[in-house]
Amino acid sequence: MTDFIRDLDFYQLDDWLSSEEKMTRDAVRRFVQREALPSIERHFANETFPLELVPEMARLGIFGANLKGYGCAGMNNIAYGLIMQELEACDSGLRSFASVQSALAMYAIYSSGTEEQKKRYLPEMAKGKLLGCFGLTEPDHGSDPGGMETRARKDGSHWVLNGTKRWITNGSIADLAIVWARVDEGITGFIVEKGTPGFSAADIHGKFSMRASITSELVLDEVRLGESHHLANARGLRAPLSCLTQARYGIAWGAVGAARTCFQCALEYAKSRKQFSRRLAGYQLVQRKLVDMLTEITKAQLICFRLGQLKDAGTMRPEQVSLAKRNNVNAALEIARMARDMLGANGIVNEYPVIRHMLNLETVNTYEGTYDVQTLILGRDITGESAFD
Repeated sequence: MTDFIRDLDFYQLDDWLSSEEKMTRDAVRRFVQREALPSIERHFANETFPLELVPEMARLGIFGANLKGYGCAGMNNIAYGLIMQELEACDSGLRSFASVQSALAMYAIYSSGTEEQKKRYLPEMAKGKLLGCFGLTEPDHGSDPGGMETRARKDGSHWVLNGTKRWITNGSIADLAIVWARVDEGITGFIVEKGTPGFSAADIHGKFSMRASITSELVLDEVRLGESHHLANARGLRAPLSCLTQARYGIAWGAVGAARTCFQCALEYAKSRKQFSRRLAGYQLVQRKLVDMLTEITKAQLICFRLGQLKDAGTMRPEQVSLAKRNNVNAALEIARMARDMLGANGIVNEYPVIRHMLNLETVNTYEGTYDVQTLILGRDITGESAFD
């Protein structure tokens, strides 16, 4: 086998990685292979998340990996991206769990919380002792978070929250929820701890995608919170959207991992499966599909690497993240579909990981900004004209 196939590194990007970045990637890859992969199909089948993996994920510094201080690892953004890539090479649900914990819940506190809130929550979240979720999406407001109906009103020294959030990753297993609500001045955030009177979470069952990820509905019925639970520095829709930018960055890297798994599975299958007079890998149409898959993965890798450089330099723009999320997830989904086709009937059974990744990527292509929403973000950036309304 050609040397680049194991890491799927056709353009030798490893040459650009530091020793620390390689060590981080390889450590997470070993963890995935030894601890996560053996049980992921069972969790996918049972609609459960492997919570037993959380302590080791914390030990590896995965939670809040690219945040500085407060017990976080303080890695650079390329190392963080490589972590997301290796987690999603196993399953999108595993990456999503870490992404929500890190880029949404922890980042919201890190960017908009008081110093007291950061010291209270972030070290325990980095240790995996506190799990978080991010309550933005509502039953009637997905792509348009500005239309949210969840409300917070002031009552003396307290805030009172009412509303419903839906499609919330980690919802019922989270120890705290970052909940976004409308106030008279606009939109702001709150930290709602599990067990707070009036706050409940119920899981959404029957999913055909992201089954190894807990997805919930959050209900807030006259939930009373003190000012210490208010993210007072979160003002306006820009605050939650800045969190989504962090998450989309990780998704762009994660999609490469899912695509890599599907490509490698299809390649091995084509090299071993014989039809008519030769192995599948010897047919022109099969080779073209493999070449197309490799090309798209390589393009996605290059986008990720440059985006990580821009993020570390502090010059990354949200629109650049939109391009990466839009391109990479769509490419990964097409690669998964192509791999499923190449495996024929075997492509729909869990003996092979392809169908699981294909189903998961349908959700990844939708959440945290659909393909079409990313298109409109980029269109606005190019033309100066907003087509959202």
